[in-house]
Amino acid sequence: MDRKEKVLAFIRDEAYVPCTFADIAALLAVPEADYDTLSDILSSLEQSGEIVKTKKRRYVSAASAGFVKGKYRGNQRGFGFVIPDNGDDVFVPASATHGAMNGDIVLVSIISHSKSDKKREGEVVRVIEHSNSVIVGKFERERNFSFVTPDDPKITNDIFIPKSKTLNAKNGHKVVVNITKWSDGTRNPEGEVTEILGFPSQTGVDVLSVMKQYDLSEDFPKAVLEEAKSLNCDISQEEISDRIDFRNKKVFTIDGADAKDLDDAVCVEKNENGYTLSVHIADVTHYVREGSAIDKEAFKRGTSVYLADRVVPMLPKELSNGICSLNPKEDRLTLSVVMDIDFNGNVKSHAVERGIIKTVERMTYDDVTAILEGNKKLTDKYVYIKEEIFHMAELSAILKKKRVNRGSINFDFPEAKIVLDDKGKPIDVYKYRPTVAHGIIEEFMLICNETVAQQFYWLEAPFVYRVHEKPSMEKLTAFNDFLRNMSFKIKGGEDVQLREFANLLSKIDGTPMENIISRVMLRSLMKAKYSPENMGHFGLAFNYYCHFTSPIRRYPDLAIHRIIKEYLVNTPSNHRQDKLHQFAASAALHSSEMELNAQEAEREVEDLKKAQYMIGKIGERFDGVISSVASFGFFVELDNTVEGFVRVADLKDDYYIYDEKNLTLTGEHNKKVYKIGDNVRVEVSAVNTALREIDFALVDGR
Repeated sequence: MDRKEKVLAFIRDEAYVPCTFADIAALLAVPEADYDTLSDILSSLEQSGEIVKTKKRRYVSAASAGFVKGKYRGNQRGFGFVIPDNGDDVFVPASATHGAMNGDIVLVSIISHSKSDKKREGEVVRVIEHSNSVIVGKFERERNFSFVTPDDPKITNDIFIPKSKTLNAKNGHKVVVNITKWSDGTRNPEGEVTEILGFPSQTGVDVLSVMKQYDLSEDFPKAVLEEAKSLNCDISQEEISDRIDFRNKKVFTIDGADAKDLDDAVCVEKNENGYTLSVHIADVTHYVREGSAIDKEAFKRGTSVYLADRVVPMLPKELSNGICSLNPKEDRLTLSVVMDIDFNGNVKSHAVERGIIKTVERMTYDDVTAILEGNKKLTDKYVYIKEEIFHMAELSAILKKKRVNRGSINFDFPEAKIVLDDKGKPIDVYKYRPTVAHGIIEEFMLICNETVAQQFYWLEAPFVYRVHEKPSMEKLTAFNDFLRNMSFKIKGGEDVQLREFANLLSKIDGTPMENIISRVMLRSLMKAKYSPENMGHFGLAFNYYCHFTSPIRRYPDLAIHRIIKEYLVNTPSNHRQDKLHQFAASAALHSSEMELNAQEAEREVEDLKKAQYMIGKIGERFDGVISSVASFGFFVELDNTVEGFVRVADLKDDYYIYDEKNLTLTGEHNKKVYKIGDNVRVEVSAVNTALREIDFALVDGR
């Protein structure tokens, strides 16, 4: 325990009473020569929101003084919530935000508390850490001043721009702004324009604005590009002789037709005892050396990001599409997992090897599915691997059956496929479901990830696990409240079993309620994340799980490849293991953060393109299903996955009362009820692309 931790522990102790600086120095026996150090420690703890100093200049822990530290989440209507690490959220009225912006770490004082429903209301007393130093928004020039309206609707304060800091931006330009002065609650923040992206109508500016908002860049630093171009693509005979040679096997990739970063290839051989499944993963760490410029940039990015019109890669294309990609009929270095699996889906033995492969074919999901469905033309074309494809289908079915029997949850959500023209304009949005071939690769990657995680857990090696904890009682209770309207229930409390969720999904399979209940169920579960500690994966019913199979596009996979390869040679020294533990912990934390950032950016672009698509549908009518209900209206999801909102103010036939517990809107006089899962017919009435909002109006009251 260092000195800072010692001081904090002393102040947090149950027996502690508020003390002055002199009291603390005396009680902790701090020498006078170290008074400046103690003063710095107390100032640091106060600045970070761990402690506060009272008017009588006595120090107390923030929690004991009724303060809560957490992340501020703004709302476009001005108010917000503070989400602490532990405990219930704190509502902050618009009048009490005092300049806090969405994402800031803040300290709030609780100003009211309702014991009946655990709701708390607070006031921001200090912004501990600002998170919005860069803002993307629309530039507006007035006669005497200029300002930028942030694209993020959760940031409600315009940014004031001095005359000398506009970069000659024009009215309506999308710009990037650096904050130079933060808001104190009485005046707007101030900033300077650092980049002009263009007018919103210009091709690509809409997506570029989102990328800037989430700090995503397609461009790599010069040092990274130079390093990538200097990599030796040749594979020496010495390197080959030091690896297991799989080039005589029928190994092939199965990916989307437009995929360029092929990081996994598979091979299945059937025998009298079952199957031998070989999963070959690109050996990215052979080229991305620890501490190199490429490695540091990959760590920073954490993941590739897949937007509607482009990919923001984790690695330069020289690697992601070139020497690391398992391109057809080319020698490629791999980290390979060879598993002997019996006819019941049990892995009887396995080995993790440094390998070399030469894929015999680059297959697509659609072609493999067509072969399995009896397409004669494609079967004849790929007759030399036809048997292997059918063996893959057999094995994946066995693996899926075993996983489902263990209670693993299978969310079969249709994906939104957005088709763009050459100017980035959406011309079609439709529902896309994964094929049989997607399922084959999914099962092979799952069993591979589980097998690798289990081995390195028992080796007690430093590692990055993919973990998924059980749902909290609060979320489980809320989910059961929702289910009660449809006569369903999840049994069990804190020890809830995964099978309960799986059984519910089987009951609603193929019904109109399937999509809605599945989505609400997903929201009731904890979010999966990366961790240096193994906590199992609740949703998959795995005791051990990791991400091993995509090192081209995910840093956690690359991180454990580096660790695994060290253990394949010799157990690292204690000193090296300590270093690897630190590396695993930092990779897990940062990768989890960057994964969330990527998901939000991907969702933002998808919502934007859906809104742009629906502009052309204003006045048209569609059938949909109510997907969620709130006091001010309800959301309706169309068959093409587009979601819009029906405002309760537009329901003119009656006054509707919201039942929060049952999530319904009921007419006061006509007793008409709108609830989740109801089929309705709607007309597209308005679209706001800036807010990504689509408004619907009910047709004929239904």
